[in-house]
This record gives sequence, structure tokens and C-alpha cells, in this order.
Amino acid sequence: MTKKPEELRSYRWFGGERTSGLRAFGHRSRMRQLGVEPEEHLGKPLIVILNTWSDINPCHMHLRQRAEQVKRGVLEAGGFPVEMPVATLSETFQKPTPMMYRNLLAMEAEELLRSYPADGAVLMGGCDKTTPALLMGAASANIPAIYVTAGPMLRGNFRGQPVGSGTDVWKFWDDARAGLIGDCELAELECGIARSPGHCMTMGTASTMTSAAEALGMTLPGMASIPAVDSAHYRMAAASGRRIVGMVWEDLTPDKILSREAFEDAVATVLALGGSTNAFIHLIAMAGRAGVDLTLDDFDAISRRVPWLANIRPSGEYLMEDFYFAGGLPALLGQLAKVPGVLHPERVTVTGRPFGDQITEVPVHNPDVIRSADAALAVEGGVAVLRGNLAPDGAVIKHIAAEPRLIKHTGPAVVFDSYSELQRRINDPALNITPDSVLVLRNAGPKGGPGMPEYGMLPIPDYLLAQGVRDMVRISDARMSGTSYGACVLHVAPEAFTGGPLALVQTGDLITLDVAARELSLDISERDLETRQERWRPPEPKFERGYGALYTEHITQANEGCDFGFLARRGRNPEPNAQ
Repeated sequence: MTKKPEELRSYRWFGGERTSGLRAFGHRSRMRQLGVEPEEHLGKPLIVILNTWSDINPCHMHLRQRAEQVKRGVLEAGGFPVEMPVATLSETFQKPTPMMYRNLLAMEAEELLRSYPADGAVLMGGCDKTTPALLMGAASANIPAIYVTAGPMLRGNFRGQPVGSGTDVWKFWDDARAGLIGDCELAELECGIARSPGHCMTMGTASTMTSAAEALGMTLPGMASIPAVDSAHYRMAAASGRRIVGMVWEDLTPDKILSREAFEDAVATVLALGGSTNAFIHLIAMAGRAGVDLTLDDFDAISRRVPWLANIRPSGEYLMEDFYFAGGLPALLGQLAKVPGVLHPERVTVTGRPFGDQITEVPVHNPDVIRSADAALAVEGGVAVLRGNLAPDGAVIKHIAAEPRLIKHTGPAVVFDSYSELQRRINDPALNITPDSVLVLRNAGPKGGPGMPEYGMLPIPDYLLAQGVRDMVRISDARMSGTSYGACVLHVAPEAFTGGPLALVQTGDLITLDVAARELSLDISERDLETRQERWRPPEPKFERGYGALYTEHITQANEGCDFGFLARRGRNPEPNAQ
């Protein structure tokens, strides 16, 4: 133990004696109003539990119960738990996209931890944007913090076959559009694909980001893989409650965990998992909060030396429940650690011990789910960073989820200025869309979306689906659900809404995608490009007031993490004067 009770943050609120001062007297009297005796909390670490539970977030519908287990662990370790609700970002319901509100939750988390007498924090989330938001806020507040992830839901079932959220929905929906299945099949799928509390059980953004959180060292080992309703999840919640109390006494703050090496290991983990492209944006933003300069070039460099080891949908065959029983993330990290120079085993985690200690000799129970480097699904990570005159600041593609024939492709563009136009016109025969066409969606980025919605898996025309076409090259400044698949180029930066080159593409222009060469280019002359740029006029802002106006004014581009500039920058944000 390195701290003394009088060194706790909460001591500044409550003091140690009744004569500590008027403000301390007021704070203690209000604790009594809450029904709490001084002996219950004075001199003990006050642990704030930030809970993203709500009645309209199915991914987190069990977190009220898990918070009780966290409290039990805190009390067992001699701390005092206080649960506080924070914004719930539900991927399933929130419009236009919860990505627009990630920074709002990050700001709320930071300011709650800063302004209340918190000695330590337990962060509870899991649905896509909650993981980066909570960790961004905790990194900025920089008090001891540990993450309790919601866990994946149970595998879905459709007529005796396992199905995965998102991934199998898109496939069956394309079959319906092609006339291969009807309302009865869709109704049955609707009832069987989401069977329990928990986030998506494919390697979508939720599982990708909770795994990244574990790789960063912000969770106890094994946390991210446990199914939401497994009894191991109850035990892990209680263990996290116990551990945060120890972290407070040890003064183990996020700045001691979230190092450059930690973020490199998180990137390597995402790539070995075949994880979501959304992780690029989130990890860059999270690194920025920790004072680490992480760029798209870092992702691409790490991708070239990290094998793809997790055989999980949407790119692989299995689901998160299979991954858990195969050994979970610790087993995958154990295999990844055998690749020379990929991981940094000496760095510290929330356990207080080296990262390497928690992944050494973890057995793999199903080598088809968790591969060794010798039996990797691919020798390189499955995501590439593209550049060229169409994406001078970068774009990304999850090429392991694309049909191989499209990895190098040149075709004529068919351009849509908005997602509503795309939906309205995609089946118009007059557009003459062929399997070789390149579908382009613009004005769907951070400002243009607004909020950079998950529009990037552009629909294929019904008449091509009926012919058996299931993949085409698709380009946008939008994001794509981590559960999606296909030859989709995403996060084109700068976005069209701000005058990026994507705004200048015309239907009929030839576009070249070459993943091996990391190229995305518009095949017109530099002079023609300059002429189009001179003629381009900026659109009207999406918002004139409210949070939307704040968002539009301060949001950065995808390659910069889509954080708010005033939150990402370094500088003073003084501790409150509790007196």
C-alpha cells in the first residue's frame, strides 16, 4: 500500500474529523441523509461505478445486476461503492448514430470522475461506442480505473444452425432481396438471432473494442471473452470490484497503463482477431487522450507483421461463445506472443503485474477457432490503410472480408450524394450498375453524416443479387458495422462534406483499388481534379444550434480519431477545490 487514508481524493471532501471544516461537515451530513454512517465510508476508497445500463440498450440490460456484484467486490476489499448512471449509447436504436455521442459520454465520464469525490472508478459498458468513450474519459480524468465489459450475447439460432448478429442478418437480407427467402424465414430469424443480454457475439466493433481494452491492460485477464450470462461474468465483476480498491491504494492510474507499447499491443490484437475497422478511429482517439501519437501508418505497419489468428465471423466461421470456450483472448494473446517482436510483455496492467504474466502458457482448446501462427488464417492482419489522390489522408479496407477478385480492381464510379439518394436509386436500371462498377457514397463522414454513420456496406442492386453477385467495390467516407463484410473502402479522409477529393468524383470516372499497393486513386488528370476543386462549393452546415453545432465545430476527421479538438489537446484541467 502506497497511499495513506488522508491522501485519498475523497478525504478532501469528507475530512477526517468533525472539526475538519464547514464544507466537510456538509458533505458528511449529506452522506447521512443517504443513510450512510461515517464508519462505512470515512478513510476508505470511494469507488464510483459508471454504469451505462438503460431500458433501451439490450447490450447492457444486465449491467444493473452486474453493478451489484461489483459493489460486493468493492465492499469485500474495504472500499465504499457509489453507482452513477451515465449516457447509454445503444447501437441498436440511437439515431443518427451513437458515434455522434461517443465524445459526449467521454466528456461526461471525465467530468463526473473529476467533480465528485472519486478515488477510483469501475467503468461498465460494452456496446460499440461505450468502450472507447469510457476509456477516453478515464484517461483524461486519470484516476485509478478498471473496465467491466458487458460480454457477448449467446449465439443465435436459425433452424438448427448458429447465426451471428449483424453478419448473418446482412446475408439473409440479401437472400430476401434476391427472392430466395420470404417473410416466414425472416420472422424466424428475427426471433432467434438475439437470444440473451450482451453485445454482438460476432467480432464486430463491440467485441473488437472490449478485446482491445483487455489488451491495453484496462480489464482483468479474460474479461472480454466471457458471455454476458455466464456465471464467470458475475465472478469477474466482483473480482474487478475488489481489484479497483487495491489499485487506489497503489495509485495505479491510467497514465501508468496506457503507454505507447500498450496501444501497439491493442492494435496487434485487433488485427490478429480480424477485428472491426472502427477500432482504427477509436484507438487513435483513445491514444490521443493518453498522450500517445497513434496514426494510420502505425496500423498499416503493424498489420504487415501480425497474422490473423481468430476464426470468428464476419471474416471467419465461429462466434464469440466458441472463442470463449476455445480459451478466449488470453489464449489468443498467448499465441500472438510467440510471434517475435509483436507484443510488449513487460508493461503493467490493472493487475499491477506485467502483461506477459497473464498470457503465458494459456492453453488453446480448439485450434480451429484460435490458430497458431503456423496455421494462421492469413500471414498478415486483415485490414489495410490505403492512400492516393482519392484519400490523401487515408482510407481503410478490411480486405479479409472481401471477395479475392476485388482486392485489385478498376471500375467506373456510380456516385450517390447521400444515403437517402442511394436507397432511392440503387435499383434504378438507368444507372447501368454492373458487377464491375464502383459504388461511391459521399457526405456520410464525421460532419456530413452527420456523425459518420455505418453506411459503408452499400447495398448491391436487387437485380445483381438475383444473378448471384454478393460483393462489389464500394467506397465511402462513412464507417461500416464491425459485423459487416465485403470489399468496402471506408473512412475516406478528408471527407467529401469538407471538400475532400471524394466530393469531386463523377459517375463514370475510373477508380482503382489495389490493396497490395495500398492504393486508392481516381484515374483523372491532376488538372481536371484542380478544376473540379475550384468549382466545388461547401454545403450548408447540418446544425445551427445545440449539441450538433458543438459537434460540427469541433469534430476532427477519421484519421485523427473523430475526437473533439478541445478534448484531445494537452493542457490544464485543474482538480476541483473541494473546500
